[in-house]
Amino acid sequence: MTVTADATPMVSTQPRRRAVFPFTAIVGQEEMKLALLLNVIDPKVGGVMIMGDRGTGKSTTIRALADLLPEMEVVADDPFSSDPHNPELMSDEVRDRLAEGETLPVAKKKVTMVDLPLGATEDRVCGTIDIEKALSEGVKAFEPGLLAKANRGILYVDEVNLLDDHLVDVLLDSAASGWNTVEREGISIRHPASFVLVGSGNPEEGELRPQLLDRFGMHAEIRTVRDPELRVKIVEERSQFDRNPQDYLSQHQESQQALQERLLQAQSLLPSVEINHELRVQISQVCAELDVDGLRGDIVTNRAAKALAAFEGRTEVTLDDIRRIITLCLRHRLRKDPMETIDSGTKVEKVFSEVFGVSLDEN
Repeated sequence: MTVTADATPMVSTQPRRRAVFPFTAIVGQEEMKLALLLNVIDPKVGGVMIMGDRGTGKSTTIRALADLLPEMEVVADDPFSSDPHNPELMSDEVRDRLAEGETLPVAKKKVTMVDLPLGATEDRVCGTIDIEKALSEGVKAFEPGLLAKANRGILYVDEVNLLDDHLVDVLLDSAASGWNTVEREGISIRHPASFVLVGSGNPEEGELRPQLLDRFGMHAEIRTVRDPELRVKIVEERSQFDRNPQDYLSQHQESQQALQERLLQAQSLLPSVEINHELRVQISQVCAELDVDGLRGDIVTNRAAKALAAFEGRTEVTLDDIRRIITLCLRHRLRKDPMETIDSGTKVEKVFSEVFGVSLDEN
C-alpha cells in the first residue's frame, strides 16, 4: 500500500466521510497499533492476526488506521484502484492502455477499508463472470468482488476464526500474491488484489488452523484493560468524541498529521534500510531453536524489523528493533504442546534472550 501526499489538485472520488475516531487518540493496545503501522509501511510483512477479548477496540483501531492514511492516486475510471505510476499495481486492462500510449485519467481517493462479513460467499469475495454475456457478446463481463474493492487498501475480517477455511485460503493466497484470479467455464480473469489483511477474533470461540495462522505475518494479543484509571480515561475519550466528533477531531488534527507524515517518510526510507549479517543469523537461530517450520518466520521478522527502523527514521536495524517485534512475528508459529503451560510469547522471549544475550525487558 503506497500512498502519496502530492498537493497537485485532483478530483476526489469519494463524498465526505463520517467522523472516525482518531488513531492517535486510542489509549493502550500498543502491540496491536505497532503491528498495524508496520504493515502499512511494508505490506509484504503479510498482515496481522489480532486475537483478544471482545470490546477491546479492534474494529475501532483498524477503521482509525484506514482513516489516518492520506489519499492515494488512482486511475479514475478503473474499478480496481490501479496505481497510475506503478505497472505492478495496475490491472491488465490499464497496463494495455498505458502501453498504447493513452494518458491515464488520475484521481485521488481515500484508502479503502473493506469489512468482510462472515456470511460472504466466494462469488461475493472474488467476483463473478457473466458467462451468458461472455458467450453471446464475446466480452469478459466481470463483476468485481470485495477483493477488487480492497486493492491497495485494508481488508478486515472480524471473527476470522469462524470464517470458512476455504475463504481464508482465498484471502491469504490473494494477500500473498497480490492478484485475484476468477475462473468460470474456461474463462479466466485476474486483477490486482494487493491489500493489508487484518483478521481478528476471540480465542474462546475457536482457534485458526496452524497452517492458516502461520500465513499471517504478525500476531497481536490484546487483553481487556484492568487498570481503573486507564479504563476511566478510555471511557472519557470515547464520550468526548461521541458528544462532539468534529471538535474532538480538530483537537487531534496535529498529531494525526504528524503520524501521517511519519508513515510517508518511513515508506520512502524503507528501501534504504539494511540489517547486518550477524543480526540476520541470530534471527534465524531463534527461529531454528523454536523449531519454527519453514522460513516464513525468518523473512517476516527481517521485514518487520526494517519497517520499524524506517518508522524510527533510521537506515540500520538495531537489536532493539528486533526485540520489539520478534514476539509479534513468531509467537503464532510455534508448535502447540497441550501439556505445556508456558505461554508462546514467553517462550519466544526466553529464546531471544539466550541467543542475543539480552532481556526483552531491557530498554
